[in-house]
Amino acid sequence: MDAFDPLLDTDLTFPVDAADGAPMVLESGHIVSLQFDESAIQSLMFRNAPNKLVLGYTRTMMSFLLLQPAPARISIIGLGGGSLAKYCYHHLPDTHVAAIEIDPAVIALRDAFQIPPDDGRFEVICADGVEYVKGREAHPDVILVDGFLACGMPAQLGTADFYAACRARLADNGVLVANFLETDPDIPFYLDEVRSVFGESFSIWLSEDGGNYTLVAWKGKLPSSNTLLTRARSLEAEHVLDLCSAARHLKQRERPVLDRRSWQARVN
Repeated sequence: MDAFDPLLDTDLTFPVDAADGAPMVLESGHIVSLQFDESAIQSLMFRNAPNKLVLGYTRTMMSFLLLQPAPARISIIGLGGGSLAKYCYHHLPDTHVAAIEIDPAVIALRDAFQIPPDDGRFEVICADGVEYVKGREAHPDVILVDGFLACGMPAQLGTADFYAACRARLADNGVLVANFLETDPDIPFYLDEVRSVFGESFSIWLSEDGGNYTLVAWKGKLPSSNTLLTRARSLEAEHVLDLCSAARHLKQRERPVLDRRSWQARVN
């Protein structure tokens, strides 16, 4: 989910008869967008580059490559328009990608966003992501959390119980990445919950293009600065991502000073 930018396409207009909270595909000559209302974009696709990561926060979420450059399995909580799922499927050919989406109405729109059909290493699962991570049938190397409803991020995706289930589900040296809206007043609470599960093994920073925060939490030991930067430069030859910047954020275990009272005063 990202803040709406009307400059992206002046022909992109919201239908006057759109049902409240229902996922809606908006189309123009160049862009296809998934939205629940006029205020925020859930997903954005360029017609001439359907697998491109258009929104900055999606590119920042790919920072997991610094810790898991060749993951065997990725689980994505929240399908939306499939930006992350498509990118991982097409650019990580040895990786199994599972996208978990609670809303069948969102899944029904997959063809509009050129989301590939299920096959041996790609699947879309209609399920509650909170319940899904409690399972034990697979242990992904990476869990990406980008689940949003019309009202914002479900509260269940920001609790210690959820983060603990994610950590238990992850493979050894696994990575959890979560997307938060920059204006979410509960970010300090989420970080307290993350810390109770991952200790100090996490970093959070403002996503590329702003408007969102990206949280990265990890099991195992964080690589050295030299290893992270070397890996970032190598990966940037294959991916259009700012991974060198992400490497610095990770190594510094960067996080804003998020006193709850001052944070809520800032965003309200």
